[in-house]
Amino acid sequence: MTLDDTDADLIARVAALDQLALRTLIGRHQVRLYRFLMRLVRDEAMAEELTNEVFMEVWRNASRYEGRSQVGTWLLSIGRNRAISRLRKRREFSWDEDAAAEIVDDDDDPEVTAQKRDKAAALRRCLEGLSNEHREIVDLVYYQEKSVGEVAEIVGIPENTVKTRLFYARKKLSELMQTQGIDRGWP
Repeated sequence: MTLDDTDADLIARVAALDQLALRTLIGRHQVRLYRFLMRLVRDEAMAEELTNEVFMEVWRNASRYEGRSQVGTWLLSIGRNRAISRLRKRREFSWDEDAAAEIVDDDDDPEVTAQKRDKAAALRRCLEGLSNEHREIVDLVYYQEKSVGEVAEIVGIPENTVKTRLFYARKKLSELMQTQGIDRGWP
């Protein structure tokens, strides 16, 4: 390797996994790339990290360099794209006090929470009033979120039997809930 090697020669050697060629390329372009990225992101640590990422990408993708632009231009292009992507992500995750203050709390108030808890406890008592076969079907369909076909496979019965048991389980559960004074909806 000589100092007269062109950047394109270095890229070709990097594509052949020549680490010395990569070090030479870094030596030639690191400062200019870092300064360019620093002007874009205005953060020393991020600019340094992005510079390293660009050279890692060159190491991994040197064989894709087509020579349509100068190597320096290619490096700046990679760096610019990564910087823009990073700035977008940072903007997406930045905290905005004004926006945070406008977020509406959709959680239930303590009274509604207590009503739901009471209704859930009554529903569990009603579920205990079902036969084992019906309780099992209700559990698999509503709590385990299994399809009728999956329930049939799990329990080892035909799908039509699952549908029939589910129909009668819902009917019985509705009757038990009425006797407990529970309406079917949530408050």
